[in-house]
Amino acid sequence: MILVDSSVWIDYFNGNKTSQTDWLDCALGSTPIIIGDLILTEVLQGFQNDKDFQTAKGILLRIPFTAMGGQALALESAKNYRHLRRKGVTVRKTIDVMIGTFCIHYQLPLLHDDRDFDPMVKYLGLTIIET
Repeated sequence: MILVDSSVWIDYFNGNKTSQTDWLDCALGSTPIIIGDLILTEVLQGFQNDKDFQTAKGILLRIPFTAMGGQALALESAKNYRHLRRKGVTVRKTIDVMIGTFCIHYQLPLLHDDRDFDPMVKYLGLTIIET
């Protein structure tokens, strides 16, 4: 099972062809994929057109869903953020630390197209899908 980050879903819905969107396109229907609340929010909040929003929502709601937050994950994410800061790395978005921490905690590989996850691979052991 893998988690697909909003960076890939956004490119996918915008029709941007990348190695990650190609991988996702091939994986849909054949590879177990989950989506979490944080990612669902990030993806859907960006739609300006109601029709596109409804289409994307319909597709995403067919994917198995999991809650990604909670007190334990928040504490673990803060610990990971602080660890990265001590290494001289500042992650631009807290939500990315939470997504990365979720994947590390549950040993889920992440498909992404966001440089904020690179130090999590190097320093925290995040597993990613190589495309």
